[in-house]
Amino acid sequence: MATSNRIMAKKKYTPRLKQQYDDEVVPALMKEFGYENPMQVPRLVKISVNKGVGDAAQNKKRLDDVVAEIRAIAGQHPVVAKARKSISNFKLREGMPIGVHVTLRRTMMYEFMDRLITLALPRVRDFRGISDRSFDGRGNYTLGIKEQIIFPEVNLDKIDQISGLDITFVTTADRDDEAFALMKYLGMPFERREEN
Repeated sequence: MATSNRIMAKKKYTPRLKQQYDDEVVPALMKEFGYENPMQVPRLVKISVNKGVGDAAQNKKRLDDVVAEIRAIAGQHPVVAKARKSISNFKLREGMPIGVHVTLRRTMMYEFMDRLITLALPRVRDFRGISDRSFDGRGNYTLGIKEQIIFPEVNLDKIDQISGLDITFVTTADRDDEAFALMKYLGMPFERREEN
């Protein structure tokens, strides 16, 4: 009995999306782009979730609410970003809180992306797919979410105002077409464009 428990303890959990990447995405990308080595295949490195909180300096409760929101969405405690320099026109002084961000890697990253694709994005009103024009030229993709309420983890009764957030997917791809193929094979629902 004790040996079977030790064997069960040694089995490592692998997220569904990571398993899909290893089993389906790597062979498909090797075939599509002619890679000779599986290590050449682009992979997801990290996902960064970022939310600006402009009125955080005047309203401490708003900052606490956003921190709790991002923690619920990402499953990891976020970091409060502070202003690097003072800007008098915005009534901003150096060191004031201006946003919240969290960086997800490995298991947390794949779990978050899986929840985003399967649960959150289909809840967007009039959803027809996400734009494929937000690649930065170096293989990274940024997705802007207009309403945080698309995430099932956000409790509608506890939010004061509806606001958006940015999600950046950082990959090892050198070109946008490689990153696009990686994201598409992972299940990212890009909108279909009409060919002229």
